[in-house]
Amino acid sequence: MQHHSTDSPYIIEFSPALAGNGSSLKQFRVAVKDLFDIASYPTTAGNPDWANTHPIPHFTSPVVSALQNAGASIVGKTITDELAYSLNGQNIHFGTPLNPRNAERLPGGSSSGSAIAVAQGSADIGLGTDTGGSIRVPASYNGLYGLRPSHGVVSTEHLVGLAPSFDTVGWMTRDIHTLNAVAKVLLADLPAVSINKPIKVAYSASINAQSSQHAELAQLLVTLQKLEKIDVLDLSSILTPADLQQGAEAFRILQGAEIWSTHGEWITTCQPTFAPDIASRFAWCSTITPAQQLEALKIQQQFNLKIKPLFEQADCLLIPTTPGSAPLLTMNDDELAHYRNTLLSMTCIAGLGGLPQLQLPLSGKNDAPVGVSLIGAKYHDQFLIDFAHTVLESII
Repeated sequence: MQHHSTDSPYIIEFSPALAGNGSSLKQFRVAVKDLFDIASYPTTAGNPDWANTHPIPHFTSPVVSALQNAGASIVGKTITDELAYSLNGQNIHFGTPLNPRNAERLPGGSSSGSAIAVAQGSADIGLGTDTGGSIRVPASYNGLYGLRPSHGVVSTEHLVGLAPSFDTVGWMTRDIHTLNAVAKVLLADLPAVSINKPIKVAYSASINAQSSQHAELAQLLVTLQKLEKIDVLDLSSILTPADLQQGAEAFRILQGAEIWSTHGEWITTCQPTFAPDIASRFAWCSTITPAQQLEALKIQQQFNLKIKPLFEQADCLLIPTTPGSAPLLTMNDDELAHYRNTLLSMTCIAGLGGLPQLQLPLSGKNDAPVGVSLIGAKYHDQFLIDFAHTVLESII
């Protein structure tokens, strides 16, 4: 392998490129997060100690194979945060991908390399994973479209997992048309859903008010309300900031317990070198008790019961993807930790419920993009894409 010959130091090129033989994705280039196995090539999971203690894969991820079979060319593997356990996009071993929209800000992780490859034009499709926000966050920070599918609809075989109950495989693109083309391949087996007209779009004014993009969100809602066959509903009473804070803490505990179950033995045995912030999170995971996990499970159940009426009254929920634009690289560790907790309060909805979430670019003030998301009922992935394609794309 060698560095990609175009202009990206964050994508490693296969020689020759792994070209597909189908037609629906012909001429599309795919950058693959280095969690996915590709036969005969090492999987590093963003950490040299992982690569040194695991054999070179003999099998290829079925998702990578599906994209190849549809005609896409796999141009290379991309940097990921270590074992995907971060939302920042930094890697002390392989470098931090440069945010092409603003070099002073984080690229967002953990699918940072795939996001940057797409944002700067080295690839058309960025394949990644999303457990706590690792597709949605870098897509928002880089002005991209990104989909976290319904949990379980895209295979997670032959990749390095993090927390299986929340792990999903997603992708990022520069436009909704390409994102939809990938969906036609990877979501082909989703059941058809029936959507009544008018389409009902829910939001929570109190949650939107907590984001830096609240003015843009408010204007988008006003524009939507003026459209025929669209109803806009403020369901703040169903979903409040306090609900999200409680949900985020439950998600953090449940994810952490699963992370330790997945990787604790390897960490304890091999003593790998991690970045300090990631090492501290792994250490915290090892302290989670069964009682904490049980309480978090109860909160998850209560949370999902609470938001169930939302998707009975509305077809989708419009919500800020992140609290704002990407944090500055100079933000200190305490500030980043606080920001991460706020961020998880917005990303936990889809995670706790196994729901699809589609990130859409909203604005790019001062070269610092922000995004808006649509969350739908489980298996309504294609509806979200179609709605964004036919309605939202023209007004955002």
